[in-house]
Amino acid sequence: MKVKKTNTDCHNTPSHKANLTVFRNDGRFGILSYSQIRIKRFLHFKFVVLLVMLIFSENLFSQSQPYFVKSYPDTLNKKRLTYVIGGQSIIYFSTLAILYQAWYKDYPQSNFHWLNDNNEWMQIDKIGHATTSAYLGKFGYEFYRWAGINRKTAIWVGGSTGFLYLTIIEILDGFSAEWGASMGDFVANAAGTALFIGQQFGWDEQRLHLKWSYHPTEYAQYRPDLFGSGGIESALKDYNGQTYWLSGNVKSFLHKSSKFPKWLNVAVGYGAEGMLGANSNPPEYDGQPLPEYTRYRKYFLSIDVDLSRIKTRSHFLKFIFNGLNFIKIPFPTFEYNSQKGLVFHPLYF
Repeated sequence: MKVKKTNTDCHNTPSHKANLTVFRNDGRFGILSYSQIRIKRFLHFKFVVLLVMLIFSENLFSQSQPYFVKSYPDTLNKKRLTYVIGGQSIIYFSTLAILYQAWYKDYPQSNFHWLNDNNEWMQIDKIGHATTSAYLGKFGYEFYRWAGINRKTAIWVGGSTGFLYLTIIEILDGFSAEWGASMGDFVANAAGTALFIGQQFGWDEQRLHLKWSYHPTEYAQYRPDLFGSGGIESALKDYNGQTYWLSGNVKSFLHKSSKFPKWLNVAVGYGAEGMLGANSNPPEYDGQPLPEYTRYRKYFLSIDVDLSRIKTRSHFLKFIFNGLNFIKIPFPTFEYNSQKGLVFHPLYF
């Protein structure tokens, strides 16, 4: 599709940024705000990284002693290290190439500059950055340990994987005249990495996990350009339906003799609702008036399952459990928000 600048006003676009008129294959056109472009680009980036890592993980899964087994080799395995470095190089350069071709090639370049987007989406997107950074750091650490790299080096190098990959986006944004590097995203990426590295150094395990959950909302029908048209697309784009959790393993903080279930966690969550735009809600979309919604934050308390602590002899199940451990398991949940006060959900997604 072809993209060009337009001077059409948009409630959710920074005053110094131009909107983009996007001509679609069906001959119609629509307006994409700066925040929409950032969302789409970040989602494309995550798909590229996670897809390549999944392929890479399947390669490791076919080897003896898969990467997620906790008994790591005592000495460096050069063949495995070649797999790790090769896989990371593929991810890095393919991500860089795809992002450049898809988002930056046709836009003017500028000197490196910053853009303040910290007020967008009531900071839900920032927590998403931290969660992605921590999760990719976990993958990176496990890969390097599987290759026989010593613990300290694997924590620093592998644990920084998410931060380094996500920083690619910010650097490219910073040199693009159409956008700018986000200090908020940069700090969020660093926070997710610090959470992983700090726990690995302090406890040699992850007792606290950042997790994600989603439920469909009524808002997507009014802004399919922002929130998708349902299914997986809306799950990734609709911040109104996303909840991010800090899930803590209780057993790991208790005495070793405790019989508390090893897999049972307590989780606190954060979400937001009533958002039809990044900074504020526009009065209309595509010529049609939009309902008036109050934007507000939501806080949650629930229980959860640490899938990585479920015992199984199956390497395949271990692979699945570790790969899906970023998802918060639905359980009865207490919610508090300024609009409805205290609410109980028999089962919250």
